[in-house]
Amino acid sequence: MKVDYIIVGQGLAGVNFCYLLLQHSKSFVVFDDNSQQSSTVAGGLYNPVVLKRFTPVWKSDEQLELVNHIYNDLASYLETTLDYKLPVKRLFNSVEEQNNWFVAADKYGLQKYLSPKICNNNNMAVPAPYGLGEVLHTGRIDTEHLLATFKKKLASTYINESFNYDDLIIKEDAVIYKDIQAKNIVFCEGFGLKKNPYFNHLPLNGTKGELLTIHAPDLKIDFVLKSSAFLIPLGNDYYTVGATYNWTDKTNQPSAEGKKELLEKLKTFIKCDFKVVNQKAGIRPTVKDRRPLVGQHPKYDNLYVLNGLGTRGVMIAPYVAKQLYNFIENAIKLEEDINITRFSS
Repeated sequence: MKVDYIIVGQGLAGVNFCYLLLQHSKSFVVFDDNSQQSSTVAGGLYNPVVLKRFTPVWKSDEQLELVNHIYNDLASYLETTLDYKLPVKRLFNSVEEQNNWFVAADKYGLQKYLSPKICNNNNMAVPAPYGLGEVLHTGRIDTEHLLATFKKKLASTYINESFNYDDLIIKEDAVIYKDIQAKNIVFCEGFGLKKNPYFNHLPLNGTKGELLTIHAPDLKIDFVLKSSAFLIPLGNDYYTVGATYNWTDKTNQPSAEGKKELLEKLKTFIKCDFKVVNQKAGIRPTVKDRRPLVGQHPKYDNLYVLNGLGTRGVMIAPYVAKQLYNFIENAIKLEEDINITRFSS
């Protein structure tokens, strides 16, 4: 079998890159063994502001522009709904926090994202005597549904097995893997990159994140609530609570410690009964400089990597997938911020 691309891994990076290949009539096969869970357990939130530091997300304007049409295009292609427009509201715990919000909302780069008005709250389940601040241009992508429906739609291109690096033959103008010959191979493996002999020299750290799903019939909020944790409405009185950050545990197994941490945080800002109905965990592919890992192998010209999306994969994936596609197919230079050559010295 001859194809244009072999894609290894099918999280948010892989799906976005494959969608570009589809749009440009490029043929491909995908190898995915479901070993990496960070995309399927993601909260799916897109939010252009780092609320902890009141700074814009890296490339927020460019990323949001792509988010707003790529996921809508994908939803049309898959004949489903993926994008749920939801405001994000930051709960204030003091007058000082209110004042910090007003200062931030006046800053260049943040004015279009932070509403200068304080939202009053009459919901007894969410005590907010100092009100809430609203982040604009936010929402949630149903990442689990996206990955499942994309895989179902393109079932003929998927090979559900682990990729064996020892079986890869690299030639000057092609790569050969078993009975498949391709012009290029792109590794979108998330934390699985640590086992990849061609790219495991890159400084991918990996940060475990855990989420809870709760059922809270008396909560009744239709926005994302940010306090010591995020609370994301899913519909029918179900909510996602997240997320934890663990830099030592590199397993996909939910932990009692993660659950305890999230419940303790949740109980500080909601006052109603709820029941935990699910807990999930995954390893985010994080990088020390908080920038993606995108680029070409230093020795083999037809090997590429698309990785390191960190905690904001929903926003970053369309942007870096487009960058890599244009680099490979149109010889457009990668931005230095994301190019893996930044670690070559």
